[in-house]
Amino acid sequence: MSQTQAPLSLYDQDILLWSEDTAAKLRAKDFEHLDLEHLIEEVEALGISQKKELLSRLTVLLEHLLKRCYVNLPENFNGWEITIRHQRTELEILLGFAPSLKSRCPESFNQAWRIALKNVRQGYPQVNFPNEWPFNRSVESLLNNDVWLNENTEK
Repeated sequence: MSQTQAPLSLYDQDILLWSEDTAAKLRAKDFEHLDLEHLIEEVEALGISQKKELLSRLTVLLEHLLKRCYVNLPENFNGWEITIRHQRTELEILLGFAPSLKSRCPESFNQAWRIALKNVRQGYPQVNFPNEWPFNRSVESLLNNDVWLNENTEK
């Protein structure tokens, strides 16, 4: 005796169509026919995605700042600086769309620092990277200060 499976929900069939249908129902204030379970899942996932992007971009930024400051390979400086500028731009855009992420920056910075430091130490075992971030860790500083230009930087 075979069991018949329930038909797949619109969400399971086509998430784009589901999202468009959900948006249309919300606009029409048709709350009665909303797929609340999946809507809640997606809203939560959106927040997680934003936090993950913040962490990812901070990690890449810190990795490249560390390389630019501590790895003496002048032929790579331009590439690292391009990546630094790109990550800064993307972080500015992200914080513009989700300003509340700024309050999460200190916690995300700590996690990003641990990951970035581990990655650059694996990539450049001969380089003596600092155990703690030696520069200002404010969002404004991370987005604007070219710390490798500071003549007073201790390396």
